[in-house]
Amino acid sequence: MTLQLSAHRKPRPRSLGGTTVRTAATLALAGAATATAFDGVGHAEPQATPAQVKAKVDTLYREAETATESYNGAKEKADASQRRLNALRDETARRQQKLNTARSALGSFAAAQYRENGYNPAWQLALSSNPDRYLDGASFAERAGDRRAQAITRVRAQLREIERLRGASRVELTSLRERQEKLKQERRTVTAKLAEARRLLDRLTPPERARVTGATTRTAAPGPAQRASRSASSTRSTPERRTQPPVTAPDSRAAAAVSYAYGKLGSPYVWGATGPNAFDCSGLVQAAYRSAGLSLPRTTYAQINAGRRVSRSELRPGDLVFFYSGISHVGLYIGNGKMIHAPNPSAPVRVAPIDQMPFAGATRVA
Repeated sequence: MTLQLSAHRKPRPRSLGGTTVRTAATLALAGAATATAFDGVGHAEPQATPAQVKAKVDTLYREAETATESYNGAKEKADASQRRLNALRDETARRQQKLNTARSALGSFAAAQYRENGYNPAWQLALSSNPDRYLDGASFAERAGDRRAQAITRVRAQLREIERLRGASRVELTSLRERQEKLKQERRTVTAKLAEARRLLDRLTPPERARVTGATTRTAAPGPAQRASRSASSTRSTPERRTQPPVTAPDSRAAAAVSYAYGKLGSPYVWGATGPNAFDCSGLVQAAYRSAGLSLPRTTYAQINAGRRVSRSELRPGDLVFFYSGISHVGLYIGNGKMIHAPNPSAPVRVAPIDQMPFAGATRVA
């Protein structure tokens, strides 16, 4: 009987102590270490090689430049929309002033009728004590009625025109707000990509950074403060600027554009800039031809259609040369297979071979 009872007795719980505690702690630490190893927590991010950094930075710059050209196009449209809105508002104000004048004239006519007891002018003249003036008076009353009817018609037309202008203004304002939102989106895209490129370049040593960007350490990755502090006088002293070779351009405008571009060698790249001391790629080309008296569109994908297309074998100094399938980069051809262009924020305006990027086409605008 005693044996049967003992067989059903629950085992007494044992306290964790001594070897048991040490074993549990060891297992827990081992498990944590294993989890850490699988999660990657606590391990340093592997250092990218300069070649890997260059590939990633080049991609980021191309993407940023595509977004920059989209930004430039959106800004151009937003500026035009703002000008149209301002013109509509000015025209509405002028029409409102004319309407107020017409309303005032009608008010004066109504007040005069009220002072004369509201009689129709024809009846007043018919009951006049001077019958000899009746016919002349009747003619005057008819003319006065015609003038009043014409004035009312003009007021109604002015009211309709003002309402049309206000409707057009509302549509233009909606369009402007949409374009401004597009600007904000493109700005965020460009800023994020350029910030990521700077972060990657900052991991490199100065010599590595210079090799990756193809620039001197003095011009690599200029920050906002550096860009703001640079002046035209400081950039004109670069050796490349003083050694401009003779260029045989097809006409005076092309020659003037090429000369302007040479004069801007060493200027910093700043996205969205059109000079005079900083540029993006399309901004440099636009400024060069603006100095020659020719107005070009703002964006690369509009500039390529601004003149006559020419083949690579037909290139002459002053032609615009475009790169990448999305037409996201442009330079100014100067002859001998070279161009002047604004590359990216890591390098200033410089001379470069046109075969360093995928050639997409060329246009002669002069």
